[in-house]
Amino acid sequence: MTELGNRLKEAREAKGLSLEDLQELTKIQKRYLIGIEEGNYSMMPGKFYVRAFIKQYCEAVGLDSEEIFEQYKSEVPSVYSEELPEQLSRVQSRKTIPAGDSKVVEMLPKILVAVLVIGVAILIWVLVSSNMSKPDSDDKKNDKQNEAVGYNKSDEFNKEEEKADKKQDVKKEDTSDKKDDADDAVDEKTQQELAVVSTSGKNSTYELKNTDTFKLKVTSKGSPWVGINNGEGKLLFQGTINKNESQEIDFTNEKEAVINIGRAYETEIYVNDEKLEYSISPTEVNTQLVTIQFTKAE
Repeated sequence: MTELGNRLKEAREAKGLSLEDLQELTKIQKRYLIGIEEGNYSMMPGKFYVRAFIKQYCEAVGLDSEEIFEQYKSEVPSVYSEELPEQLSRVQSRKTIPAGDSKVVEMLPKILVAVLVIGVAILIWVLVSSNMSKPDSDDKKNDKQNEAVGYNKSDEFNKEEEKADKKQDVKKEDTSDKKDDADDAVDEKTQQELAVVSTSGKNSTYELKNTDTFKLKVTSKGSPWVGINNGEGKLLFQGTINKNESQEIDFTNEKEAVINIGRAYETEIYVNDEKLEYSISPTEVNTQLVTIQFTKAE
């Protein structure tokens, strides 16, 4: 058994995982997992699969795969020599520019600068012209508005109009206040509740209620391994989520969501756009199993 194999096996046993458990988590056949621990890479389908399987193994037991590859690079086979086609060695590293085109290339920056200066000058001229013509048009518009509202009407008629306008404004304010109160009442009634039910070891259980939808989103701040099942154990997603990417699943018609996380400190969970606060510190417990029980509002 190699040093890398011993390191991986110790990490697996420290997590309390058997080879069968690891096979279920990673979907890698047990014989390949044994080959990785024993350093028997000749049984693998190819060198590329060796690195891919080791990476998934590391993420499942909470190890940094990049750090492992760097530390045990003498033991892990490189894939570059067999993946690069022979044709790459025959490709010219650079192209020569014909002598006749060299003058055009030299003049190109000057041409671009000249075009830019002309464009800026045109833009300034357009802005100045529009601003100069705007006061006249505004004056004409104001004159037309004054004529429309009837500034030449008698003072008594204008006072009557002012009273009518004030009454309408009061009615609008009353209607607006009632509408705001109704909206606040609806918001309070439909406010969802996401609360911790229990925590034990790496397991934590939450309850989602007072809502008729359950949309789950798992986002990545690194490259964590994530597995997502429903309450009946059906696997809905499994794999690594790349940095700044997310995985979204609608659990509205399910009663439970189970999220298995390899690196909790690199993973954020959102329930109907509300961020779930870990009840177990993700920096202290990297691998966590989060269960969310859903009770649909009637």
